[in-house]
Amino acid sequence: MISYLADINVWLALTWGQHPQHLPASRWYSALDHAALLFCRFTMLGFLRLLTNRKVMGGSTVTLTGALQLYDRWRQDPRVEFAPEPREAEALFRQALAPFSGQPAAKAIGDCYLVAFAEGADARLVTFDRGLAATARFRRVPVTLLKPAGEAACAAPKRRLR
Repeated sequence: MISYLADINVWLALTWGQHPQHLPASRWYSALDHAALLFCRFTMLGFLRLLTNRKVMGGSTVTLTGALQLYDRWRQDPRVEFAPEPREAEALFRQALAPFSGQPAAKAIGDCYLVAFAEGADARLVTFDRGLAATARFRRVPVTLLKPAGEAACAAPKRRLR
């Protein structure tokens, strides 16, 4: 059975019907057969943090109790698992960070952790984030890059006829 480590925004999109990527995330999730969808501590904490953040959720902001209930509802789904940190996660994390070592890299820290976790857990990463997907590919970690809603409408500009 294949395991998918979902990025925080994938969890948020699956959960919140008003998320701009709710439809593509839901379609992807509905098409899964015989697969496990993984939370790790990082994605669980990020999920809770975003659900309780008024700047992110606006009028849909939930209390911490409400966020934990949404997390618990996911955990009741037999396809959803909480994965403990793999033994080699820290070493893999440091390896993934190496290309960013000479620069400020705030976003790279989280991305490299998710990539390292997926690598150590033998899971496929799933995300809408092209940067995260590029980091995964650089590390040769399998990744599913979900196509954002409306991206097809952003096709290459048409040539002007002369």
